[in-house]
Amino acid sequence: MIQCIAIDDEPLALQLVNEYCSKIAFLKLERTFTNTDEARIFLHENPVDLLFLDIQMPDISGMQFYKNLNQKPPVIFTTAYKDFAAEGFNVDAVDYLLKPFEYDRFLKACYKAKEYLDFLSSQQLQLNSIFVKVNYEIMKINLKDIELIEALDDYIKIYIKPNPVLTLMTLKSIQEKLPSRDFVRVHRSFIVPIAKIEKFSKTKLWVAGKEIPIGSSYSQVYDQLIALSKTK
Repeated sequence: MIQCIAIDDEPLALQLVNEYCSKIAFLKLERTFTNTDEARIFLHENPVDLLFLDIQMPDISGMQFYKNLNQKPPVIFTTAYKDFAAEGFNVDAVDYLLKPFEYDRFLKACYKAKEYLDFLSSQQLQLNSIFVKVNYEIMKINLKDIELIEALDDYIKIYIKPNPVLTLMTLKSIQEKLPSRDFVRVHRSFIVPIAKIEKFSKTKLWVAGKEIPIGSSYSQVYDQLIALSKTK
């Protein structure tokens, strides 16, 4: 089941999305929002699989709202203005629905989202190692061996035994290579493997004997870890 929310400043537009979603067996529309601040708070506490997002809104554009999210689920943009299509695909939108759209077009976009999410899921299930450039060689690192990843200017430091390795890449680029079910970014400088977290609070956690701060922009991490601990 694909968990989704819809954000639009027009209540009638949200009613239509709600009606369409109710007809699609693999979609569950969790909430609808006319206020982007309320939507942002909800997303911090309740990660979803898919967003339906209007672009033209009074306080902040849907495009800027999406770019500002720390965790970006796949998005289907909805708008009455075709001029935003190119920008929508620049942020890797799954699809771009031009209002007014019929149910058949909406359904097509949802199937595209389902195929994309199924692909991501299959990739994550197959992933158990990554390759990184270390000095002038390409090194294979098993994900189960990673204890911590730290950003150091233009490099990242991957903590593995017996010795950590340095590679020239950003934390964002390696995060995209890692399965989100196993690794979580907790600070602008740190990614940690969830399975190796020893204990945590709202402001810090401990992994591999090291105390790691939880950044103020990553406050949702605490709620995610609490939710995970209840499923163990």
